[in-house]
Amino acid sequence: MNFILFDGPRRNHLLPFTFTRPVSEIRVGIMTLKERWEAYLKVSVTSLTEEYLSVKYPVNLEDLNIFIDASILPSDSLIKTIHSLKENEVVKSGDLIVAYSSASVRNSDELSSFTVIEFKNDLIQINNTWDIFDKNADILQSDFDFITKDRKSQPISDTNQLIHPERIFLEEGAKVEFSILNATDGPIYLGKNAEIWEGSLVRGALALCDNAIIKMGGKLYGATTIGPYSKVCGEVSNSVIFGYSSKGHEGYLGNAVLGEWCNIGADSNNSNLKNNYAKVRLWDYATERFEQTGLQFCGLMMGDHSKTAINTMFNTGTVIGVNSNIYVPGFPRNFVPSFSWGGASGFTAYQPAKAFDAAKVMMARRGVEFNEVEADILTHVFELTKKWRKY
Repeated sequence: MNFILFDGPRRNHLLPFTFTRPVSEIRVGIMTLKERWEAYLKVSVTSLTEEYLSVKYPVNLEDLNIFIDASILPSDSLIKTIHSLKENEVVKSGDLIVAYSSASVRNSDELSSFTVIEFKNDLIQINNTWDIFDKNADILQSDFDFITKDRKSQPISDTNQLIHPERIFLEEGAKVEFSILNATDGPIYLGKNAEIWEGSLVRGALALCDNAIIKMGGKLYGATTIGPYSKVCGEVSNSVIFGYSSKGHEGYLGNAVLGEWCNIGADSNNSNLKNNYAKVRLWDYATERFEQTGLQFCGLMMGDHSKTAINTMFNTGTVIGVNSNIYVPGFPRNFVPSFSWGGASGFTAYQPAKAFDAAKVMMARRGVEFNEVEADILTHVFELTKKWRKY
């Protein structure tokens, strides 16, 4: 069978992260949504996404395909249902189109003629940006159980203090020394060549993905995911960093999501709780207004390639777009459009040519080329987001 993950109706609610990637490339728990489907299906899958992203993320169409909403997470029962699909059948959960089998891409109207298979079990779905951190604990636990089943951790150095070592797993090349690891409230997973430096305090759940680093004295807790090649220090609570990003110094990051190639300056902090303890509202690109999250704790959402200077402060429920640079004192407003340069005293447009120069240098430090494909994607995002920039 040929499996394709399509972006689905939640894509615009997952901006700014889906400006630069398909829904399937969102990381939550230990894996991306795509990696998780491939692990459960035991085959490679491709993504059906926006045309401007398709050069980097090409789709493979065959004579018969099974299309799956990428925002939905796999389960054993869902995998079984999907494997049983015949051509022109659709799996639905209420009004939600979960998956369908077809020779070609179909819209919802065309699927109305398909034979419906009702999926009655519970589904886990990433509906909004805040779901990425809010659902991270359960998903991280599920990923940990799946990845480590019938496997043995690499040895953990006896310089560390461990609580519930049976829930701590190190992949090949992972290192941790002179740190305290407490897996009472959730598992602790270190990917290949990940490192926790001396003096760190970790309270699970934690996923430190391949080649990621917690620097000396880091304090991490509350179902946190640090994606591949990222570096963190300071205090991090219930946050998800997709990969290749740095929060390398003191400062607080809580109930937050950072994309790739972000850099948080030293002593930068985000608030995750309103002074009046009210539920947090967050900018939603799909509705173009601030929507109620239903959460009392909600911090910072930051798109790819965005950066802060030292001592930057963010209000509760702040959304920063792609390739923005926040650098002046005070709290910037809680929605900053993509390609913005400035802060509390005002913004100007961050022109792509200058942004690309910075991206080339930053990515080269990690051995990754900033090529024409990346430039074309970001140029398209610059044009898409003009309407939100008033400068």
